[in-house]
Amino acid sequence: MTQSVEQQTSKGQKTLLTALLLSAPGPLVTGISVFLSLSTTQFADFLRRTTELVALFASWWIYRKLQRNKDMEQAQVSRLEHLANLYVGGSMGVSGVILFIVALIQISADRAAGNVTMGLIIAILGLITNTWFWFRYRSLTREKYDAILSAQQSLYRAKASVDFCVVTALMAVAIAPTHPVTKAIDIIGSVIVACYLLWNGIKTIRGSKTRFDSLNAN
Repeated sequence: MTQSVEQQTSKGQKTLLTALLLSAPGPLVTGISVFLSLSTTQFADFLRRTTELVALFASWWIYRKLQRNKDMEQAQVSRLEHLANLYVGGSMGVSGVILFIVALIQISADRAAGNVTMGLIIAILGLITNTWFWFRYRSLTREKYDAILSAQQSLYRAKASVDFCVVTALMAVAIAPTHPVTKAIDIIGSVIVACYLLWNGIKTIRGSKTRFDSLNAN
């Protein structure tokens, strides 16, 4: 039983680190692609990946700290797990608000989208990768529940869903960049991204707070 728990912990830490390393170049590469296009969705995607990277680092660092301090008091463990989930939920919520504002501003902007090929490729790769991590974290959580890994499952489910919206919007821009409907699809894509991130952020924070309060009550 001890070996099984240790193996699950090792897999969890390796998965978190792998996710962090794979996500690290995302903001830089997506930022470069933003200069190659004037897509609202792509700029929204850049902001999203940047805030999520911060949350991923915080989650990995806290998980690593907890696994290295097995004798830590339960109250402190709960506080750190709650903090990690606040980073995850907060990153999604703040990103969602920013993206919604960007979409509203873009409604009145009169600019044609540029080359979105690079951003589309990144979004497709992101969709594949994030879907894999979503199922990976779900598998780890089913083996043994962990608050941090469970929050990562929610994050990557949101990331995969958002990437699907981004791919759809950028494909429309790539196929018909000057069509009047394309701008609407681009903006609608940003609004969907914003609302979904905001909803998942609030859900994650509320769920974490409920568990934290319940543990403290006991």
